[in-house]
Amino acid sequence: MSFEEDDLDRVVDALLESYDAQGECAASAPTLPSRESIVSAVEQLRGLLFPGYYAAIAVPAASRRYHVGTWLCRLHDELTGIVRRVLPAGRSTEAERLVTTFLDQLVLVRALLLEDARAALEGDPAAHNIDEVILTYPGFEAITVHRLAHTLHQMGLAYLPRAMSEIAHARTGIDIHPGATIGRRFFIDHGTGVVIGETSHIGDDVKMYQGVTLGALSVSRQFAGTKRHPTIEDGVVLYAGATVLGGDTVIGKGAVIGGNVWVTHSILPGVTVVETPATLSIRNKP
Repeated sequence: MSFEEDDLDRVVDALLESYDAQGECAASAPTLPSRESIVSAVEQLRGLLFPGYYAAIAVPAASRRYHVGTWLCRLHDELTGIVRRVLPAGRSTEAERLVTTFLDQLVLVRALLLEDARAALEGDPAAHNIDEVILTYPGFEAITVHRLAHTLHQMGLAYLPRAMSEIAHARTGIDIHPGATIGRRFFIDHGTGVVIGETSHIGDDVKMYQGVTLGALSVSRQFAGTKRHPTIEDGVVLYAGATVLGGDTVIGKGAVIGGNVWVTHSILPGVTVVETPATLSIRNKP
């Protein structure tokens, strides 16, 4: 059965009516930047932070200034176009200044990431060297994008930081909201299934394994803008499958949260929390 002109008119009319019912018109609504443009910006940022790892070409010392300068100018132009599209109409002229402010932070972000990479190397006996961590570890990729997205989030930019975090989520299986505050030398081992909520606060030297959730006790809209996610103090280890919930929940310095533990109240510093082992029933085949 072919798609006739009457069919086309009917579907178009229905869609236009749907747009109008939402108080917006597709033809005149502001156009957000495409996902592809944000992916491109993220890759360029990673290349600038670690050009020997992610850049498309090698960077010989003699021409390093030229190449980095060229990449930075190109990225500045692309990011300015993206930011201009996410700003409210009255603030679009601020885009260039905001992007310049953001790019000024790249040196600080790189310093934090190098500490993260060293923490991964020291915390994982399977890691052979820091190059392997930077190039291959999904946890390092996720924290790289997070530290960039968090910087933009702190600048008050909407949409872009969240889009960046969801790109990293899709690629690594690690979901870190750009609003989460994460301290120095952070290491996610394996990583798949990790969820870190918007108002989480993570201290220095924290290590977590796959499947850890730092979440809220309630997802009701009435709690938007409040502290809904836990605080993890310095030196805490959270093992695979641990779930820690609640804005008032504080995991004290140096505590250890065992695998598959469900925590909804604060834990004192230095305490180890483990689940009571299940009783196994082992039977021979009949």
